[in-house]
Amino acid sequence: MARIKLAYIGGGSTRAPGTMASFAHQGENFDGSEVVLIDLDAERLALTREIAQRLMAARGLNISVEATTDRLAGLDGCDAVLTSYRPGGFEARVLDERIPLSHNVIGQETQGPGGFFMALRSIAVMQDILSDIDRACPGAAIFNYTNPVNIVSQAVSDNSDANIVSLCEGPIVYPRMLAEAVGLDPDKLDVASVGLNHGSWSVEHTYDDEPLIPLLRDKWNEEADDPGLSGQERRMLQLSAAMDSVPSGYFQYYYFEEEILADYHAKATTRAEDILAEVPSYWSHYREQAMSDDPELDPARSRGGIHELELAIDCMDAVFNDRDEVMTVNVANAGSVAGFEDSLVVETLGRCDAAGVRPVEMPSLPSHVRGLVEALAYYQQAAADAAWSGTSHEAVQALASHPLVRSIDKAERLYAEMAHAHRDYLPERLLPTG
Repeated sequence: MARIKLAYIGGGSTRAPGTMASFAHQGENFDGSEVVLIDLDAERLALTREIAQRLMAARGLNISVEATTDRLAGLDGCDAVLTSYRPGGFEARVLDERIPLSHNVIGQETQGPGGFFMALRSIAVMQDILSDIDRACPGAAIFNYTNPVNIVSQAVSDNSDANIVSLCEGPIVYPRMLAEAVGLDPDKLDVASVGLNHGSWSVEHTYDDEPLIPLLRDKWNEEADDPGLSGQERRMLQLSAAMDSVPSGYFQYYYFEEEILADYHAKATTRAEDILAEVPSYWSHYREQAMSDDPELDPARSRGGIHELELAIDCMDAVFNDRDEVMTVNVANAGSVAGFEDSLVVETLGRCDAAGVRPVEMPSLPSHVRGLVEALAYYQQAAADAAWSGTSHEAVQALASHPLVRSIDKAERLYAEMAHAHRDYLPERLLPTG
């Protein structure tokens, strides 16, 4: 049982109460530990702290929970740092979605121009966080959930000695979602994916110890005309049958680009606007539960559900309690996925124990899906470089390289408009000149 000091940067976010529920759920693995919630919003920090303290007490755990808006002070002496923050809030995400759509480009939190500007904002903050870690807790392990996790980790891995792993449940969630959509038992799946975060394909895929892909191909032939099969699930099933591999759900933006654009143009609100409309109800629910002796988060009234960032807690447990477990991670490749640079941050399987997180050797991506992943990998590197130390000129180059942009004219117009909209969250070197 590890006793650690954990700093949670983003501890006043809408996901934070669910993250604390995840930590409490595994609390026996961390009994005697200390958690410090760090955020800019003192009121929401206090509310999350109250819920967390009550969760720990209800389970008889000796885990202290503090909260502060002073990041440097909160990081003092930490063993682990959980990063899950959103510069500019959901209001900035609305701009990330709305502005590209006005140029007939998909606006999305981690993909295309929206993901690019989320990366610019997130990495600017991460540079300050790394400086504080160097002063307050050098050597602390960083468990990152800040999007886009692959570009954030790429920038950090390339330019610092920080011990960082980025995490995402996508490779676990998407195969299960697809199985449920076509009437298969998700517990009988054995699927492993590689590639990039939000850009991975399965390279191992069985169902009840039999090949999965023929089953999915049969399901597609049977259900292609079924009106009950929803948009994303239908697209994923079609892609699986066509490409002989289970895709990340985010590939729908590339293989069904026109269809997605039509859906987005037809919808009155963006995803971020939908979330913003729900935020008051989340905090109302959290205020109610902060008065309970044993808070219970209602999945319908909590951002993301009852347990959030659970994979990060699993990874911390495996590392600090030397579990020797293999799980989905985003780390520098180091030979895990053949044909990609060792320094490229990939999504793969990693062995997690007291020595840290080390990627394991995985099967290669087949050539017919690899091309798009390679294009996204080159973009990932260019975006990380621009965000860390580039100029606005280099940022436009990176944006133009994204497969959803594919136009220097669009890249220049998008960059000028979005950089102006996000100017309060960007370094001066990234602001357009002239």
